[in-house]
Amino acid sequence: MDMASVLLQPQGEDVARISWYIRNRLSKHQETFSVTEKCPKPVITAIHGGCIGAGVDLITACDICYCAQDAFFQVKEVDMGVASDVGTLQRLPRVIGGQSLVNELAFTARKLMADEALSSGLVSRVFPDKEALFDAAFSLAAEISSKSPVAVQGTKVNLLYARDHPVADSLHFVGSVFFWPVTVRLPFQSSQSEISGPLATGT
Repeated sequence: MDMASVLLQPQGEDVARISWYIRNRLSKHQETFSVTEKCPKPVITAIHGGCIGAGVDLITACDICYCAQDAFFQVKEVDMGVASDVGTLQRLPRVIGGQSLVNELAFTARKLMADEALSSGLVSRVFPDKEALFDAAFSLAAEISSKSPVAVQGTKVNLLYARDHPVADSLHFVGSVFFWPVTVRLPFQSSQSEISGPLATGT
């Protein structure tokens, strides 16, 4: 059985309904990768061996990427006769250094080896083998988890917002949207705590 035709191609001859069905299916597939980015906690990836196609979609939605020396990365979709459609083409240009390299990888499907991944910014550290890689990833997770969860998650929210918005908008977000409710609520709570008698109980 051709699973692709069953999953992606509904029965019938109505082009509009078929297109709408495929659009909805694609949106659901895209969301399976976007939820990683939306996770309020930092997501760390540890890559060894091949990271191909959907693997690149996944790691570009993560926060920190480490890899082993044997790792390589491929935007493989062009070899399959399709354009990557669940995140790589949208996120990879924001992750690595130059548009020219993104275009080259997407147009040719060539392998990006570990050292080049490090120099381009796709990963932040390279380790000699899988064991050292996993040790480092778990140590990093432990270090992050030792910090204030509010501070860490607030930092992630602001980093993601800043990535997609101009500096001025991002400063407004962190000052007026992200922290403003707290700065208003704290003085209000303080003044309320000083009230006693009928006003304090609402009677």
